[in-house]
Amino acid sequence: MSAPSTIPSTELSHLPTRTGPARSRPGRGPRLLTEDQVVESPESRVRYRVERLLGEGGFGQVYLARRVTRSTRMPPLLCIKASVRIDGWLREAYFGQVLDDHPRAIRVYDTFVLLQPDGRPLYCLAIEYARHGDLRAFLHRSGKALPELTARREIAGVLEVLGKLHRGQQLHRDLTPLNVFVCEGGRLKLGDFGLVRPQSDKRGASARTLNPFNAPSDIVAGGIPKWQARDDVYQVGQLLGMLVRGDARTRVRTGEIRHLGCSDHLKEILVRCIGERRKRYEAADELIEALRKRPAVLRTGALKTLKGAHVAFTGILSVPRADAMKAARKAGATVHGAPSIQTTVVVRGKPNPLQLAGRDAGRKLMEIKRLREKGYRITLLDETQFWKLVGRRPKPKR
Repeated sequence: MSAPSTIPSTELSHLPTRTGPARSRPGRGPRLLTEDQVVESPESRVRYRVERLLGEGGFGQVYLARRVTRSTRMPPLLCIKASVRIDGWLREAYFGQVLDDHPRAIRVYDTFVLLQPDGRPLYCLAIEYARHGDLRAFLHRSGKALPELTARREIAGVLEVLGKLHRGQQLHRDLTPLNVFVCEGGRLKLGDFGLVRPQSDKRGASARTLNPFNAPSDIVAGGIPKWQARDDVYQVGQLLGMLVRGDARTRVRTGEIRHLGCSDHLKEILVRCIGERRKRYEAADELIEALRKRPAVLRTGALKTLKGAHVAFTGILSVPRADAMKAARKAGATVHGAPSIQTTVVVRGKPNPLQLAGRDAGRKLMEIKRLREKGYRITLLDETQFWKLVGRRPKPKR
């Protein structure tokens, strides 16, 4: 039975498969299966008729197929992934069981091995068909960004799958727009678990084998030997940025965030995700919480003295910062160049108009929020309060 003519061919060209940044076009390598071939799973005794080759990548080849045998648990239209390699197949089959029935994971309905005419095994998976293809193809066809609320909801859904992996000390390591799929109703689902690895220790898993597309630049360059959950978070941040940008062909650069059509709060989340590694959300659950809660409000506090305080400055002051630092030291404070775990006071001037995520989200202000989330007490003062504590304000130089 052939594929229904109502399904556009563009919707069939990007379906779950191990892939690098450039997907191979159908027909480049030798066919593992042929059109109209009927294969039977020795495991489930279900037969499938192969309709056409859809794509190929590192895992192998993906075919549109139609179920021939009666089954109450499989849809009539699905995909067959076929490979001559067992390693990726084993991981896909395993996580297909671990994530079975998860509403945000591509379903694996059947796993089986076929013997080829030359006697070699062919490793196959019968998996869910994503009608609208992968995320990159979907955004390319639509040509528009997702509304912020939709983007938040869908990424939070994908993070639920990732959170289950992280809680089990597993790292995905391949969260690209080619491995996130758009199913019925525009629902995003995560697929392709061929690069998932367990953490060998608290430092993470080896970063030697990876897909460079969407991977953090410092890992691609070989500067960091271990992949951690926060690196999965980097990739999810990239996906979120691509959704609100409406384009998944290239990664989102930090400098682009300022110009995205979303709230300052979401921009701040994106900066945390794809910015400095040590400041990222540590795992999927922490990012889900950030997406679902209201943004933290930076209110000024009050102090009686700066003596013994550890002070940092941010924003544009009415006098040269060196003068303000000198005044703080004279009042008995220790001055730091940037907020840290030692900081107890931050003096805030006028916001820099070039901040990436709005007036309350300069780099130092975001660091204050991050440290406060971890339980550190930091008092925020405005410039007027600061000069009251240290005495007379020096006259600005002309």
